[in-house]
Amino acid sequence: MIKQIKSFVVNLIAGANIATILLMLLAGYSDRLNPEQHPILSVMGMTFPIFLLANLLFLFFWLVIKWKKAWIPIAGFAAAYVPITLFMPVNMRQDLPEGTIKLISYNVCTYGGNYKYEQGFDTVFSYLKRQKADIVCLQEDVDTWRRFVFQRYAKIYPYNDTTVLHKNALTFNGVGIHTRFPIIRKERIWYPSNTNGSVAYFLNTGKDTLLVINNHLEGTHLSDTERDNYKRLLRGKMERDTAKAESMFLIEKLGKNNARRAPQAEAVHRYIEEHRQYPIIVCGDFNDTPISYARRTIAQGLTDCFQTTGKGLGLSYNQKGFYFRIDHILCSPDLQPYNCEIDDDMDASDHYPIICHIKMRENP
Repeated sequence: MIKQIKSFVVNLIAGANIATILLMLLAGYSDRLNPEQHPILSVMGMTFPIFLLANLLFLFFWLVIKWKKAWIPIAGFAAAYVPITLFMPVNMRQDLPEGTIKLISYNVCTYGGNYKYEQGFDTVFSYLKRQKADIVCLQEDVDTWRRFVFQRYAKIYPYNDTTVLHKNALTFNGVGIHTRFPIIRKERIWYPSNTNGSVAYFLNTGKDTLLVINNHLEGTHLSDTERDNYKRLLRGKMERDTAKAESMFLIEKLGKNNARRAPQAEAVHRYIEEHRQYPIIVCGDFNDTPISYARRTIAQGLTDCFQTTGKGLGLSYNQKGFYFRIDHILCSPDLQPYNCEIDDDMDASDHYPIICHIKMRENP
């Protein structure tokens, strides 16, 4: 009788492990689902680390209790190899060859200083000056002293441009580029959005024309109250019924804004396909995780620089409770990325900068 009970319990736990793996795979491959058709399921990618951790705990459990069952979580990890490498890649640091271009993408939060620095612009400016990057792509590259900002940037970058995406009494948003390469021209990539946008910059690097697409895709549009409720939900500080209602509200709102981002990502992808004759770098604040329809759509035919040369979680959004990598750098196959990283020491914004070195591949 005791043997039968043990067998039943083991099988029950094995079933729970398999169910966890199925949910992990659904979350890990949810970036294949178009949010316009499946808005709720499109949010599943945010839960991937939860199921990944749960499967890891099952692995430890089987290794201690019944090691022969360890094949179950191991098989789960193998099946989720692609989303695992997207979410948490492990790459060795590389030696930089001659001729690499250093690129920084950074949402500067309108130089507000992230409530930590009174002189937000000075903090960001000093940081960029120290970094000595060749190309800096900024999101929310706007403030009330636009002429002053351009005068300051001109001291370290000979070519500067900011495209204002939206401006009224309540909101002000734009994307900018500051670079040592001449700007040949720029084009706005048009898609439906009230406050966000993408701009393509054509840069003269000497031998080639480099196309750099700077993006600031649709946000989550969560209010401060909704963000606070989300944090309380994570800490378990809500009544059960309230937590259930709040969870459904957040999922529905996130799914709705995922659906808004979908056509924006598709528009950027179409623009990339129409300009494949150029070496291309795509960067910016996608407002979406590595396991998302927006990132996957834009990344088609491109190399995800953090996935292939980065290491660890690479969390680029630093507000408590919202620990995700939503800033990305991608490049076309004729470019080779090196040492993509998130600089989490720079905390003058609600985002951390993402940095990558990129070099034109040698022709065979």
